[in-house]
Amino acid sequence: MDLLDRVHDIIEPAIEALGYELVRLHHSGGRRPVLQVMVERADRAPMNVDDCADVSRTISAVLDVEDPIPGEYVLEVSSPGIDRPLTRLSDFERFAGFEAKVETEMPIEGRKRFRGRLEGVADDRVRMVLDADGAAQTVALPFGAIRRARLVLTDDLIAASGGRTN
Repeated sequence: MDLLDRVHDIIEPAIEALGYELVRLHHSGGRRPVLQVMVERADRAPMNVDDCADVSRTISAVLDVEDPIPGEYVLEVSSPGIDRPLTRLSDFERFAGFEAKVETEMPIEGRKRFRGRLEGVADDRVRMVLDADGAAQTVALPFGAIRRARLVLTDDLIAASGGRTN
């Protein structure tokens, strides 16, 4: 089990008990290692600074007890924001109808980068409609092949978020 898997298993129950969902974990090394924890409210209400502080205090205490990360590091807790990363299969279903950028590990149909409207999920494949030279093309990308994905900030996304841009 790698470091992020261990950290995930340690902090996710505490995050869920507070009424949040873990969106993404990232650990960067270097002179000043950083553990980034991205969370959102389970009720889908907007996040605020107090939400991040509550999660930070709770998981900091859990990490201090379990101590899965050797040495010192900085803990950063944040919300995903409006042009959020899409990290779970459920994210692709939830944000169907919105524009996204997706990058795959290996080329699919001759390419690794896709931009288009999400159409949901079928059989663990993310469906997208791409606008290729004026002609709509539907692709089905295996979820396991996706390296990174993110919503694209559009007027439709801003309107759906109630006008919030953060």
